[in-house]
Amino acid sequence: MTTQGGSDFERLIEYLRDARGFDFTGYKRASLMRRVTQRASELGIRDFRVYHDYLQVHPEEFAILFDKILINVTEFFRDAHAWEYLSKNVIPRIVARSGDIRVWSAGSSSGEEAYSAAILLCQEMGEEAYLDRVKVYATDVDEQALSKARAGYSAKELGSLDADLKDRFFDRQGERFVFRAALRRSIIFGRHDLTQDAPISRLDLLICRNTLIYFTAETQGRILARFHYALDDHGYLFLGRAEMLLTHASLFTAVDLKERIFSKVARLQLRERLVLLAQSGSMEASNQVAKQLRVRELATEGTPNPQIVVDALGILVSINQSARELFDVPASDIGRALRDLEVSYKPIDLRTPIDRVFRERRPMSLQGIELKRSAGAPATFDLHVVPLIDEDGSVVGTTISLFDVSGQIQLRADVLRMRQELQSNREELETTNEELQSTVEELETTNEELQSTNEELETLNEELESTNSELNSINNDLALRRGE
Repeated sequence: MTTQGGSDFERLIEYLRDARGFDFTGYKRASLMRRVTQRASELGIRDFRVYHDYLQVHPEEFAILFDKILINVTEFFRDAHAWEYLSKNVIPRIVARSGDIRVWSAGSSSGEEAYSAAILLCQEMGEEAYLDRVKVYATDVDEQALSKARAGYSAKELGSLDADLKDRFFDRQGERFVFRAALRRSIIFGRHDLTQDAPISRLDLLICRNTLIYFTAETQGRILARFHYALDDHGYLFLGRAEMLLTHASLFTAVDLKERIFSKVARLQLRERLVLLAQSGSMEASNQVAKQLRVRELATEGTPNPQIVVDALGILVSINQSARELFDVPASDIGRALRDLEVSYKPIDLRTPIDRVFRERRPMSLQGIELKRSAGAPATFDLHVVPLIDEDGSVVGTTISLFDVSGQIQLRADVLRMRQELQSNREELETTNEELQSTVEELETTNEELQSTNEELETLNEELESTNSELNSINNDLALRRGE
């Protein structure tokens, strides 16, 4: 590829994200560029910009490129000694606990690791208990790999599996072998992007082998923080041979470093961690930090507007009294994943605006949301979701604030009603004015008609007077003639 192709390469990566939803920004650039270059070279293309154009014209190329980038190389019980250690030293501890068992195979590719974990658990606890207690979640960013996991495997792909395990756990369907239907129901496959999507929670075992090595150190840190949250306090993390977590000892401790099996380090609450940090100095500093934390807690708690704070991992960090009363959420839910709580989707969907604010890194608002208070009539709220952006530019959480606008809406309704009444009165007044104007015009017409009639009567009167004078004159003439 051309040396000036750096910006062209970045535009290509942005296009993959926008066109198909694959965000490779957290992947190691050198490795990513090398794989894209290899694929483009196979087509005889030596320029990222030209390959970008090729992708736009040939949509079928996406699948080939993603397969090249994601390197879906796996097999059943890969690194057998590590799986043997897991089987003998970790699986029995998990099974010995009471309650459900939750396993997540993250970056599961075509599913071999998820099925391997299911086989070990079923062997340890028996089929009946397995079906009653176990759920295995298998996720990957590559839909094609997941489709293969659902469809089953060829005889060659099962070559690394012992014959007795193949006979016990797989049924033949034509040329393919599929996991037994009864056991298959416990395994859930789904698309999941480790860099973007919220983690599955309350896990006893998290398997993510040879996946973290493809990400930058910064992205690895974010993913491992999510893994820490996802695991139960006594959960285990099973990584690949090249992944040692030497720089993340505060999150995980090695159960067996050689086999890359780790356990979760239980984490203190934020308030406790800050107080302990202050104890590295004087007692006065410790007391001051504790006081400041208490002031902040009281300030948030006493805010009249309902307010919820969620961190970057989707954990409910704070919910003040107004919000607890509005959504009927106990204070004990603080520290849990918001997605696991009813408040995240009922009575309104909070997950969608939170995800959007995290993705777009800018506030958003929703107007006119009707909610029913625990006592009294329903109220109308405006909802504002604001990203919490740290000094380094990273989004560390979001605040969800609700403002009761019922009074404003009622006031606007009253003003509108008064305006409508005023308009109605104006229209009625205008109508009355027009009617009066019409009456005046009719009266003026009648007056003119009467005036005309009066003039006609005056003319007739004058004519009668003239006729009367003539008659008097004739009468006088007749009287004179008689006297003569």
